[in-house]
Amino acid sequence: MEPVASKRGKQTVRDMILSTLVIVACAGVIYIFIPKDEHADPVKAVDFTVELATVRTAAPYPVAAPEGLPEKWKATSVSYDDAAGDAWHLGFLDPDRRYVAVEQSTAAAGTYVPDVSQKAKDTGRTETVAGREWQYWEGAKYNALVLPEKGHTTVVTGSAPKASLVEMAAALKMTPPAKPAS
Repeated sequence: MEPVASKRGKQTVRDMILSTLVIVACAGVIYIFIPKDEHADPVKAVDFTVELATVRTAAPYPVAAPEGLPEKWKATSVSYDDAAGDAWHLGFLDPDRRYVAVEQSTAAAGTYVPDVSQKAKDTGRTETVAGREWQYWEGAKYNALVLPEKGHTTVVTGSAPKASLVEMAAALKMTPPAKPAS
């Protein structure tokens, strides 16, 4: 007769193998029958209209947001941080899936622009876009168009080529701050 301890060890190993086979079979069934779209875009678009309306009542400067961009542009991120210099951010992918961001803040331009543009530096050149004179900054990761204004700075930056930065800057509409209800 076989000792009980020896028999118990064989049952434990056998039970573990059977349990593993059941788990693998269940995972296979789930994988096969749960619908999935391999062609779906993994980057989800965000709707920034509610945040934009809110920021336009809170920000102390004319808030910039694009209007009339082609549908192939995709908004991917939006934020506003009143504690960090009233920093407004909109992130996009251009039609070639390169990153473009609109950044605004009341923070000092000398530190704010290098921060949001991944350490880009002022080239001393300018670019006239939609009747406004933007400074052109270049960097290893991002380039930027910078519009310093009284009390705030607007930056269009990203890894996209200059043409996409210019297209975004041209689409920006600056809406003055909303007057609070009396």
